[in-house]
Amino acid sequence: MLKFYGYKKCNTCRTAEKALVKMGKPYEFVDITEAPPSQAALKKMVGQSGAELKKFFNTSGVQYKELNIKDKVGAMSETQILAMLAGNGRLLKRPLVTDGAKSTVGFDEAAFGKAWK
Repeated sequence: MLKFYGYKKCNTCRTAEKALVKMGKPYEFVDITEAPPSQAALKKMVGQSGAELKKFFNTSGVQYKELNIKDKVGAMSETQILAMLAGNGRLLKRPLVTDGAKSTVGFDEAAFGKAWK
């Protein structure tokens, strides 16, 4: 079963959920703001997604801007970035979806559909 890390008030997450329902894919919803994935889980998802670690930041989020993450991330190690993301689900791009073998970050309709058909 898929694990869907999202936020119920997020339009992108709602759109992604509707896509999974339309595909008939069962999933477990996890509120990313209350229970973000662990550092180890995030590291695994980064590797599985094929996306760069910086793509896991919610760059349009209020906290990303308030904390000046853009200016700090270049000087941080992968471990520090993963710790930051695991400690604050509001910094994570959503939705994060994983089946344990592959993962997607964000929602691009074509890529999402291809990954989870």
